[in-house]
Amino acid sequence: MPLGRVCLIGAGPGDPGLVTVRGLRLLEAADVVVYDHRVHARLIRSAREDAETIDVGPAAPQPLEQDAISLLLAEKAREGKSVARLKWGDPFVFDTGGKEALFLHEQGIPFEVVPGVLAAVGSSCYAGVPLTYPGGGDVVTLVRGHESETEQLPDVDWARLAGVRGAIAIFVGARQLAEFVSHLMKGGRETDETAALVSRGTTPDQITVTGTLGDIEERARTAGLPFPAMLFVGAVAGLREHLRWFDDRPLFGKRIVVTRSREQAAELVERLEDLGANPILAPSIRIVPPESFEELDRAAAEVGRFDWIVFTSANGVDQFMARLLAGAGDVRDLKGVRVCTIGPSTAGRVERFGIKVDLTPHESRAEAVIEALKTRTELRGQRFLLPRADIAREVLPAELRAAGAEVVEVVAYRTVLAETGGEPDVYRMLLDRQVDAIMFTSASTVRNFIKIIGPEPAADLLRTTVVACIGPVTCEAAQQLNIHSTVMPSTYTIPALVDALVEHFRGAHAGGS
Repeated sequence: MPLGRVCLIGAGPGDPGLVTVRGLRLLEAADVVVYDHRVHARLIRSAREDAETIDVGPAAPQPLEQDAISLLLAEKAREGKSVARLKWGDPFVFDTGGKEALFLHEQGIPFEVVPGVLAAVGSSCYAGVPLTYPGGGDVVTLVRGHESETEQLPDVDWARLAGVRGAIAIFVGARQLAEFVSHLMKGGRETDETAALVSRGTTPDQITVTGTLGDIEERARTAGLPFPAMLFVGAVAGLREHLRWFDDRPLFGKRIVVTRSREQAAELVERLEDLGANPILAPSIRIVPPESFEELDRAAAEVGRFDWIVFTSANGVDQFMARLLAGAGDVRDLKGVRVCTIGPSTAGRVERFGIKVDLTPHESRAEAVIEALKTRTELRGQRFLLPRADIAREVLPAELRAAGAEVVEVVAYRTVLAETGGEPDVYRMLLDRQVDAIMFTSASTVRNFIKIIGPEPAADLLRTTVVACIGPVTCEAAQQLNIHSTVMPSTYTIPALVDALVEHFRGAHAGGS
């Protein structure tokens, strides 16, 4: 059996978006993923569904000693498997990557090393503390601290270290901070020299405390700063108030539960993250194929006989086009068929296939589709195809038929209750008031969420947080289940829902200031 290959990949200090393009490509192709416990869970989910994933390191549920990790990497490679070894930060800086690589070399196992963003570099950038700045010193000193997850101090000539002018960056544990600060001041660093502590750097939970060497420990204690944290010492730390950007965004640190299906959630999660939020993906629905493709395939094969095709969701577009292209036909069969979409997001999905959308109403709901169609054309005698969900509302087909149109409905996909269990435990988070908002993007997400949590507990728990619903249909479904909606946009789209949430929190902040 040919040998496999091990790739030592720097995962960065927290933000899963900081992994390199090459690192992500190797991760996505790997048969086995061996990762440090501190690596972000969303990065692990980038692995193939059939990949074996193994959590290792001192903080893992079942930690392995370093020699055991090295043996594990070699064993998997000898089985002919490609192995992605995800290392927190960078594999070769205050890490065991060099030891693992040397072991693989001695065993004759092919390996590759992909650099990662250092914790010192990532945390400094996200906190607005440049490690270098004109006039701020010409030397940057990195000191090993809590990387090995122990409180033991490194063997350093503190007097000489303190005498080197420039920025110092140390990853410190709770009991190390006082000793680090004391050694630096005894070595000659001024008590009033600027210092900053950054905990959980590059994540939406990032906390930054600034002060001086003399008072940074007390400030951290007062702020309840969680450890470990990056300690920055030097004049550059004083630039934070001018250069902070990451924790100055409108939704920074807000824990927002996204109940949309995992298949649909990427755009929403990305928008929330760009605004600083901590999206908690807890799908209440799952999108699955219809029980039979027979009706959908027949409609796709005969699409040319319809006057209109109405798409009420991006999922309907994807499923219909997949069956159309999988059959004998192609997009040319849509020539002469006018296309109506319920909203801009669905329209954008249609246009990805090179198909022009003829009509999109101003409001993303069935009633608006009816009004727009009535304004555009005489409905009597027109033939409509509606590829949609199995639980879609009956308003659209009923109104079309009432106007004299011929309507063919086909199930393009089914919306089912999402599987529960494992992380995240949204019930516990709501109980502990650790959720700032919950977003519902359809009536089915509301109903299924209530099924998962339970009607009475959900009604009680959701009174303690912001409930954001995409539109009146979703709000009505929530109201029927005794859930009060706090936020609803005037335009019923995902971007508008996010914007409305931003305005809500901005108003709440202004009201409390």
